[in-house]
Amino acid sequence: MSSHATTTSVLDELRWRGLLQDATEGTAEHFAESPRTVYIGFDPTGASLHIGTLLPIMGLVHAQRAGHTPIALVGGGTGLIGDPSGKTAERRLLTKEQVAENAEAIRAQLEHFLDFGAKSNPARMRNNLDWLGDLHLVDFLRDIGKHFSVNQMLAKESVKRRLANEETGISFTEFSYALLQSYDFLELHRTEGCTVQMGGSDQWGNITAGIDLVRRAQGTRAYGLVLPLITQASGVKFGKTEEGAVWLDAAMTSPFRFYQYWINVDDADVVKYLKFFTLLDVGRIAELAHELGAAPEKRSAQKALADDVTSRLHGETGLV
Repeated sequence: MSSHATTTSVLDELRWRGLLQDATEGTAEHFAESPRTVYIGFDPTGASLHIGTLLPIMGLVHAQRAGHTPIALVGGGTGLIGDPSGKTAERRLLTKEQVAENAEAIRAQLEHFLDFGAKSNPARMRNNLDWLGDLHLVDFLRDIGKHFSVNQMLAKESVKRRLANEETGISFTEFSYALLQSYDFLELHRTEGCTVQMGGSDQWGNITAGIDLVRRAQGTRAYGLVLPLITQASGVKFGKTEEGAVWLDAAMTSPFRFYQYWINVDDADVVKYLKFFTLLDVGRIAELAHELGAAPEKRSAQKALADDVTSRLHGETGLV
């Protein structure tokens, strides 16, 4: 996939595709002024990404196609701790070696979607262990911790949910996650000129905390936008099957099973998924939506979806 400048702004593109849940004030104008550097964090606690991560990946894809520079940040440092967002209990802690192996595998998967060899705005990959691993606790508390209000951190929904569970509660380790993720934004802002963070809507609190840290520590503005969390019309969690999660690694989910997941998407979801996960334009998706209404038994929309996503990840050989 080659990047190319388009006349459509990245926010307009995300909006018509239903990929824009919310954005901080001034984000659209910031993107419109000049090419920007934008990042999303990926959790390396597994050996493979799953199709739930395709939504943020597509966020970076659209940013790169609109002329901006995407950074895929693998949380090699934060992955050793864990994000309490959406979690009901502490996660199992991995070794640094396991996280490093997983990060390498994730890089290989991202290369199917992002262009790391583009001439003007190549995608970059960073690992936050490179800077978090060298932090000194006293320096970090003095220089970064002073900018955070414990009152505000306690008010976060993810923290409140964990505090309400008297059995598990939340450890200081996970409580400190927001500081570390915010520090990532500050580090990428200082070293890469990164001014925008993207993520799922469950990351809004972490993203705005990072924006605030950049403002307090650097005196400059940063921006954030979030993508929606996917819900299926059937009520079943997106990416779940009877066999379990659908992975991007062919050894964990075969290309055949991967294709079958998309070909079996419900009629009520397929047009939305064509907007989310493919690069088909408005006209082509409108055609497929019309065909779906006129002859749903042909499943032409599902075939277009399955062909597009499977061929991008696994190549033509992955098609059934």
